[in-house]
Amino acid sequence: MKEIIIDTLIDGLKLLPFLFITFLIMEYIEHKFSKKSKNKITRAGKYGPFIGSILGAVPQCGFSVMATNLYATRIITVGTLISIYLSTSDEMLPILISEKAPIDIILKIILIKVLVGMICGFLIDLILNKGKKKKAYEIKDFCLENHCDCEHGIVKSAVKHTISILLFIIVISFVLNIGIEYLGEDKIGKLFLKDTLFSPFLSSLIGLIPNCGASVVLTELYLKGVVSLSSCVSGLLTGSGVALLVLFKVNKNIKDNIKILITIYLTGSLFGVLVNIIKMVF
Repeated sequence: MKEIIIDTLIDGLKLLPFLFITFLIMEYIEHKFSKKSKNKITRAGKYGPFIGSILGAVPQCGFSVMATNLYATRIITVGTLISIYLSTSDEMLPILISEKAPIDIILKIILIKVLVGMICGFLIDLILNKGKKKKAYEIKDFCLENHCDCEHGIVKSAVKHTISILLFIIVISFVLNIGIEYLGEDKIGKLFLKDTLFSPFLSSLIGLIPNCGASVVLTELYLKGVVSLSSCVSGLLTGSGVALLVLFKVNKNIKDNIKILITIYLTGSLFGVLVNIIKMVF
């Protein structure tokens, strides 16, 4: 147990400089482009899912939350909203970068999330045949209240974000290391239904947790070899940080919210199942 604790702490501290640099860059991007992103997505019209899925992939902590508020007043379509939810990476990117994951894996995950979000968004808008239904509302960005302390300087925000995520990674890694040490990687994998058609359904369920911890858990599970890449992507597709929580808070149509939730869950799950079937066949 002592060795597990020491190894976990050492591994966590090794990530500290990489996490801080990554979050510092992300904070700069967010402060620099958040208003521009809002303007672009507001003016996107029928091309909303295309613009939304691309902007959603940019590591901005509050973009999916901002999009939720834009949807609540029907400035953007439901297809655009879902494209943003599906492409949002939350804490995935800084963890993969700090853990020195292969660049091709990082790009593959981002590309998959963007493409799935884009296609799903266009299909939903096409089916629902939503026109340009806009209202002139002034929207308050819930990012300030719910997620990232954007009103502070980028260094202070980066430090706060780095510490909170580092502590979460250490806790998750500690639990996983104990499980691997005493149960073995195979048994842990079985708990998460690894290499089965049902694994994406479980990963997608984890992704729905309205907290940045969901993306941390899924990324760490993948890096530890507990879940496959397809199952990890399934969970990351459904993970949009606190945005779903904000959706149920600001959008009064509960049936509408539930439909969006189910759509996101099924998209993530079925995509993972599809990838697993293709792997089994070929």
